Amino acid sequence: MLLRRFTMADADNLVELDSDPDVMRFVTGGRPTPREEILNEDLPAFLGYYQRYAGYGFWAAIEKSGGEFLGWFHFRPAEGRPPGEVELGYRLRASAWGKGYATEGSRALIGKGFTELGVQRVVAETLAVHTASRRVMEKAGLTLARTFHQPWPYAMDGDEHGDVEYALSKADWEHREAAGHGGIAETEAAR
Repeated sequence: MLLRRFTMADADNLVELDSDPDVMRFVTGGRPTPREEILNEDLPAFLGYYQRYAGYGFWAAIEKSGGEFLGWFHFRPAEGRPPGEVELGYRLRASAWGKGYATEGSRALIGKGFTELGVQRVVAETLAVHTASRRVMEKAGLTLARTFHQPWPYAMDGDEHGDVEYALSKADWEHREAAGHGGIAETEAAR
């Protein structure tokens, strides 16, 4: 897999991704994102990160051998958090689930953050009942930091159980790397 910057030409990829009720189950309760929202809000926001935050943003995940769009990752300054703390996120097509792509992309971005961007802590959040996403966070080296409740604009199965935050500090990552628990994807973000 490789990670690259988004372009406006990725609109159809994003519309298709966000039209799958299984993909959107833990985001909007399965509701698709309207095309107009992707064109006028989401994609411009993705592109805006590249100008505002060098090395951070949203990255299109592409299957290396066939060039298939798999989904996206984000690695961005965490809103309302101290400097040096960034948020990791991902959304992949159902056809890409269970193949290690989410872990591979997460590890690549975490590695870049700690080695090149001065990141001190990475955080990621999901619904407590979203076990597949939690497993990815754990495989990427993050550990459960807290459970909390936040309001969601859409009702989702299991949202009454709250949300979880996983985190990884630079010191813990360095310890894991020294023990040989790494893994890097080829990324534009890593170059």
